[in-house]
Amino acid sequence: MPVTTVGLDADDTLWHNETIFRLSQKRFAELLADHAEEPVMMDRLAQVERRNLRLYGYGVKGFTLSMLETAMELCDGSAPPHIVREILAAGREMLVHPVETLPGVAEVLAELAETYRLVLITKGDLMDQERKLAASGFGELFAAVEIVSEKDCATYQRIFARHGTGPAEAVMAGNSMRSDVLPALEAGAFACHIPYHITWAHELADAPRDNHRYVSLSRIAELPARIGAMARSH
Repeated sequence: MPVTTVGLDADDTLWHNETIFRLSQKRFAELLADHAEEPVMMDRLAQVERRNLRLYGYGVKGFTLSMLETAMELCDGSAPPHIVREILAAGREMLVHPVETLPGVAEVLAELAETYRLVLITKGDLMDQERKLAASGFGELFAAVEIVSEKDCATYQRIFARHGTGPAEAVMAGNSMRSDVLPALEAGAFACHIPYHITWAHELADAPRDNHRYVSLSRIAELPARIGAMARSH
């Protein structure tokens, strides 16, 4: 069975993202150092983020609102104005942070685009993801771009049917086991995990066992050869 379509995650697969969030978390911890120990406030922030995902979705804006809410909780409902200002400034800076693509990405995308239909499948703020794609210079290589609220089985089935020949002839590649691998496999696609050196706790999950449609790579440069091998073996 041929592979016709390759789906690619964006954040921490094509360009750095989680490192920027970690820097803002460090800034947040420094701002609130007089109100709680760092492990306590990081745990509280993580709880607030998880609680707010269904309301705000993924991305910088939801993260900024969660930092504000956490600060209010840690300050007994009355965060000092300078802390509020600094959190809002951190959010704005994240939204204009330069896009730094990962090593080898440009060459891999150019090679894949010669053979397969490429579809960018990513979560996050619509405007922010569009900005990063434009700044990356990769936009013209993708046949379609899907910025979704969640990556689940139905999402992949819909996208690969709309922009390809169905999930059975598609590969999804990305750094998140929870979002890029497991639901893509459930949808019937192939999946390639390309780990990033740090991962948001919400995106962690156990790797699938004994699934012939799944592979783990050490770097994105291995992707073209591995996709070719998948296509030949099926």
